[in-house]
Amino acid sequence: MARVALVTGGTRGIGAAISIGLKNAGYVVAANYAGNDERARAFNQEHGIDVYKFDVSDFDACAAGVAQVEKDHGPVEVLVNNAGITRDGTLQRMDKMSWQAVVDTNLGSCYNMCHAVIGSMRERKFGRIVNIGSINGQAGQYGQVNYAAAKSGIHGFTKALAQEGAAHGITVNAIAPGYIDTDMVAAVPEKVLEKIVAKIPVGRLGKASEIARGVLFLVADDAGFVTGSTMSINGGQHMY
Repeated sequence: MARVALVTGGTRGIGAAISIGLKNAGYVVAANYAGNDERARAFNQEHGIDVYKFDVSDFDACAAGVAQVEKDHGPVEVLVNNAGITRDGTLQRMDKMSWQAVVDTNLGSCYNMCHAVIGSMRERKFGRIVNIGSINGQAGQYGQVNYAAAKSGIHGFTKALAQEGAAHGITVNAIAPGYIDTDMVAAVPEKVLEKIVAKIPVGRLGKASEIARGVLFLVADDAGFVTGSTMSINGGQHMY
């Protein structure tokens, strides 16, 4: 029977590529989204992937969202925490709302979503969790103290939860994308983007499908010896 996979932020950008890649690989996919109903409907109609609207920064909403997915499709065995936002600005100019929104959505959502699925994964002795971090959580970025802190936190969260899940057949890994050709990156001013690409050894932005390929490797049934790891997919921009 096909495994059920839930992808947060799964109807746009990297998340959409992950959702589509999982479906093409034979998973039953549920894609979460936050607010763009029109975009979500179009995604559902084009790809035949069920979409679920709930706020991943809200603990109770996540519990209810997971419960609905499991009612519709069965237990969630694969979770990809991809949802993320930016509210850029230097620390001096960053208000508390911009800090909190990014931390709650990017990092808090990992706790909320994992908490909602970890019990049933432990009971079934199987689970695959992939958290989407960022190159900017590894190397930092000017004007992104909130985003960098949240994404860096994801990497620590991943390693700790991996230790908890290991004895129960649950793997927990992270992917740290570099600059990927998505709407978020397209919003960067052209001159700034040119400077970014100039620092990428492979000489281009990444593709969302390349991140999806990494997810597919990590969630496979035969990837059970890979846990607590961070896969950096960044064109060689940051190596460590």
